[in-house]
Amino acid sequence: MAALKSFIEVRPDSHFPIQNLPFGVFKHRPSSLPRPAVAIGDYVLDLSEIALAGLFDGPLLSSSDCFLQPNLNKFLSLGRPAWKEARATLQKLLSSTEPKLRDDASLREKSLLPMSEVEMLLPIVIGDYSDFFSSMHHAKNCGTIFRGPENPINLNWFHLPIAYHGRASSIVISGTDVIRPRGQGPPTGSPPPYFGPSRKLDFELEMAAVVGTGNELGKPVDVNEAGDHIFGLVLMNDWSARDIQAWEYVPLGPFLGKSFITTLSPWIVTLDALEPFTCDAPKQDPPPLPYLAEKSSKNYNISLEVQIKPAGVEESAVVTRTNFNHLYWTITQQLAHHTINGCNLRPGDLLGTGTISGPDPDSYGCLLELTWNGQKPLPLNSNTTRKFLEDGDEVTITGCCKVSTAALSHYVHLLCSRLSLVCKR
Repeated sequence: MAALKSFIEVRPDSHFPIQNLPFGVFKHRPSSLPRPAVAIGDYVLDLSEIALAGLFDGPLLSSSDCFLQPNLNKFLSLGRPAWKEARATLQKLLSSTEPKLRDDASLREKSLLPMSEVEMLLPIVIGDYSDFFSSMHHAKNCGTIFRGPENPINLNWFHLPIAYHGRASSIVISGTDVIRPRGQGPPTGSPPPYFGPSRKLDFELEMAAVVGTGNELGKPVDVNEAGDHIFGLVLMNDWSARDIQAWEYVPLGPFLGKSFITTLSPWIVTLDALEPFTCDAPKQDPPPLPYLAEKSSKNYNISLEVQIKPAGVEESAVVTRTNFNHLYWTITQQLAHHTINGCNLRPGDLLGTGTISGPDPDSYGCLLELTWNGQKPLPLNSNTTRKFLEDGDEVTITGCCKVSTAALSHYVHLLCSRLSLVCKR
């Protein structure tokens, strides 16, 4: 079977082949209105122009104005059948064998814009944001650092997906500068605590599930139907001030150490695009309670990487490589647990996975683990090390999925986008 191919030339190393088509929102000029789009190669496809041309002609989208909105929330609220219809329509329009867009020079000029000429925006209005703690390796390492190796993971962690309610107002798009937060840190000797800029600013390698259709207040989502409520995944960096966090988190959990900024990649990769990369989730022991027991417990084989580039240095250093498939609690279990008390999720809500760490030291998902809370400086090059982030550091998180099979003729497609951020005081 021949691989689906676009009439638009797509570089072999592009993150945006026709098999992906992630959704986002852009502005062409500073004065332009935000518009929904999908990414294809080095272009954005303006979905408002496609809608105005009457090319969303399926039964669920033909009369909808969801792509004439400044964000994706209305589209997300339509549910998985509409998401599938949109994806199928766009793959057909962009395919090399379909003339409707390929042979319409006027529509191509209006709807296909070079990615280098547009500004990407947050694609959704995020009403609420929750951050989970779903990596067993991360939980074990953090527990060992702060409480010792005798009992690194609390008993409840193996029975439910732990989470806290984050701050939606400080979620920003990739490329937004990070201002070093100020706050209290633990006393270095006797009290009082010190106050000032965080001395232990850290990245957290995460992904986040974007809620599509929500649920009514008081009506939980069945874990085996939770996937129908998740539109897709984004890369996420939940920046952390480890010193502020360590001083404040007992007894109510993270607050100022987390709420100063959280960064998202601009493109939402749909679960339909990620379907070829499903894999078995880790075996859970003890077995979860019935409301969390999935008929088929799946993760995704997404390779993740973090690079740090100090100010004035030309090349970045890879500091960790890990994989989404290390998550102990799945995104569907996270969503089902979130709603089991009747909590109502809404389109555009965000569920962070928590830091994604693997079992090996070079697969840890944050500097807290990589440097063991600053005890083991991490080499970036022959004369530069890091305990935590310094001013001017640029952090880049990359995720990709690859497939190479006889059926696809060694065609490779990469499914996640990049985010790059600068740490400043």
